[in-house]
Amino acid sequence: MSGTRTDPAGAGEAELRALAERAGTELEEAAAPEIVRWAADTFGERFCVTSSMEDAVVAHLTSRVRPGVDVVFLDTGYHFPETIGTRDAVAAVLDVNVLTLTPRQSVAEQDAEYGPRLHDRDPDLCCALRKVEPLEEGLSGYAAWATGLRRDESPTRADTPVVGWDARRRKVKVSPIARWTQDDVDAYVARYGVLTNPLLTEGYASVGCAPCTRRVAAGEDARSGRWAGTGKTECGLHG
Repeated sequence: MSGTRTDPAGAGEAELRALAERAGTELEEAAAPEIVRWAADTFGERFCVTSSMEDAVVAHLTSRVRPGVDVVFLDTGYHFPETIGTRDAVAAVLDVNVLTLTPRQSVAEQDAEYGPRLHDRDPDLCCALRKVEPLEEGLSGYAAWATGLRRDESPTRADTPVVGWDARRRKVKVSPIARWTQDDVDAYVARYGVLTNPLLTEGYASVGCAPCTRRVAAGEDARSGRWAGTGKTECGLHG
């Protein structure tokens, strides 16, 4: 599928949605770099990458196609030090522009309004305040965003399209490695020496906020270490 530059300011919601759905079908079997190139060629500076800094695979992949691409990181105030260190290393090593988003309230201000440890009592609200709201504001200037979602991560992500429509934010959502397996990720990391969060070698299969993340046991899916025992499987950024 050839990239045809779309003017995000001039394209209506219906046009962008149709574009996303068509691209999702046409690029389903495409290699990850081809998917990223389509997005970069189509949206130009209105395209960004979001990263939790679990690893820098999608940031690295995109920087090879579009040097200097914006990489958006959510600093919730609850991250492991290793995650902040990975962000800083990515900013220093890759040809990307790391942008750090923060919630409206600091952790102390949130505690004062809602009480301490909101993440234990109402994790959905905590995620909404510290992740969903700042991301929606941070993405307001973009028409399309890339994520590192993979279908093999959990049942809730099994139907992730390589390009789809984010109805909540009314943007094109690109998941270039959706069809990859963990082996594919590991091979890419090894081939290019991609930065990864040190916690991935310490029993964590998925890295989020420290209070809501634990190590996983053998045989558990990668997302089982997030919000363990709550029945919660997603923070709200991806549904």
